[in-house]
Amino acid sequence: MKKIFLMLLAGGLLVSCASKKDLEAALAKQIETKELLDTATVKLNACLADERAAIARIEGFKDQIESLKNSNSALLTNQGDLVMLSTQGSRNLERSLESMKEKDLQIRSLNDAITKKDSVTLALVTSLKSSLGNLQDEDISVNVEKGVVYISISDKLLFASGSDKINAKAIAVLGKVAKVVNDKPEIEIMVEGHTDNQSISSAKFTDNWALSTSRANAVTRVLQEDFKVAPKRITSAGRSFYIPVATNDTPDGRAKNRRTRIIVLPKLDQFFDMVEKGMEQAKENSKKETKVNKN
Repeated sequence: MKKIFLMLLAGGLLVSCASKKDLEAALAKQIETKELLDTATVKLNACLADERAAIARIEGFKDQIESLKNSNSALLTNQGDLVMLSTQGSRNLERSLESMKEKDLQIRSLNDAITKKDSVTLALVTSLKSSLGNLQDEDISVNVEKGVVYISISDKLLFASGSDKINAKAIAVLGKVAKVVNDKPEIEIMVEGHTDNQSISSAKFTDNWALSTSRANAVTRVLQEDFKVAPKRITSAGRSFYIPVATNDTPDGRAKNRRTRIIVLPKLDQFFDMVEKGMEQAKENSKKETKVNKN
């Protein structure tokens, strides 16, 4: 009887160990899948940018084709000779071809700029995940939406209920985010405070607008004062309960809506400068090609 009991006990321990290993493997697979999803999202955005550039290029070619048709029709009407082209018609054709080449180079330049921006976004996501470590914590998430990086932190991790005082554990998390921001001077951030739709009225906060704004300001001050993020690179905003990510009809949904979101913003002036320089370079290259062809 004693031997039977010991055999059953040993079998139970083996099942428990196997279940634990299966759970750890499943969690690791979940993390790997999330990372692949984020990478795929960035690549999808790059493909969409390529598609937009291709459509713009096609529309440009359509315009040029129509212009060439009109020029050709005018030449046929005036000259009545398909073999000989007038000097003016030849010049029009040459200018049209030059314009097509220039537009093609400009579209390529714009596409290169978009691709570079998406590469920066992917590198940023990688840096954030590396800095934050294991993202199994349901209170922290890093997502990419339409080429923009969002870091969402639940209020359960950041604040006590109805308070704007940041918890000690959350300060450590904000420090990791600040390190990535400080290492990448080409980006700016927006700190958004979000609440659920439950009304609040206290001596300090008259409504959810006041609470969400104060919480965003609290996070901003920690990033600036504790971790030396330049204040000119931060925008603080309270969004109250008007941008929910889940229903406010259930406790779980309201918990998801109570969050602080840090949005990583690329410096658009730098992006457009890069596009403008690419356009100018395209014009110069087109002129050089024209001179070479004439010679």
